[in-house]
Amino acid sequence: MSSDPEKLMSKADKMTKLTLTRWSADWRGATELYEQAANGFRASNKYEKAKVALEKASKGQEMQSSPWDAAKHMESAAALAQKLSIWNEVSDFYRKASELYVECGRAQPASDALGKAARALEDVKPDDAIQLYTDACEILEEDGRDQMAFDLYRACANVYIKLEKFTDAATFFLRLGVAADKCDATNSQCKAYLSAIIVYLYAHDLKQAEKCYNDCSQIDAFLKSDQNRSASRLLTAYNEGDTEEIKKVASSSTVSNLDHAIIKLARKLPTGDVTAVQMNTGEDLDEDDLT
Repeated sequence: MSSDPEKLMSKADKMTKLTLTRWSADWRGATELYEQAANGFRASNKYEKAKVALEKASKGQEMQSSPWDAAKHMESAAALAQKLSIWNEVSDFYRKASELYVECGRAQPASDALGKAARALEDVKPDDAIQLYTDACEILEEDGRDQMAFDLYRACANVYIKLEKFTDAATFFLRLGVAADKCDATNSQCKAYLSAIIVYLYAHDLKQAEKCYNDCSQIDAFLKSDQNRSASRLLTAYNEGDTEEIKKVASSSTVSNLDHAIIKLARKLPTGDVTAVQMNTGEDLDEDDLT
């Protein structure tokens, strides 16, 4: 058999078309040829053609009722689309892979596929990345695997921070806190609540920061935590206009153990007239420092 990927593709295409002499498509044989062609194209760095071959191989596996193998091929096609910077296909292919994994009853790889798409799109299509992260979280939540979603919550919150959508970022940290509570992951829960409070403070929304603190302090685990004490010190410092205390808390070990993006926000908390904070326009956010 020829190893020329172009000829393999042509032969495979013929095997899937019905004619007067071929009454049923040979998807098994065609899929094997598409897979071989994809390998050949990749070996010669013809990524666009390899991507097309993998799409067809995925369809072939679907036609043979093999959604797992179909999903694997779609992920490979998505990775090539990323290499080629075809961003709409990156999203579409990973979503298709995710749907196929769901069909297999496999929530973790279904969520992972969306997470890969989100990471690929963070810088070029951040709004799409947020939606992908959100959907990836929901797949795990519905499957009772909240603990596996922690990194996804954080990643989504960090994209919101880059976009200066601070309320949305804080909301996602609170959502992480709820998920952590379900899993008895106390440390992650407390860090998430402190992160949300710092985000509100950075956005100059002292009222919302205090409300968030009061709500979270209803939870015993947070009430007794180092993160609670740091949040309390920050809020007291704001109300007293004590900028030195704000700096001290921001550089404490408790805050230093939070996510990189939150540490950056904490180090930039207002040091001017903190008793008269108002909603921030986000102009003082240095995005380079958050990446």
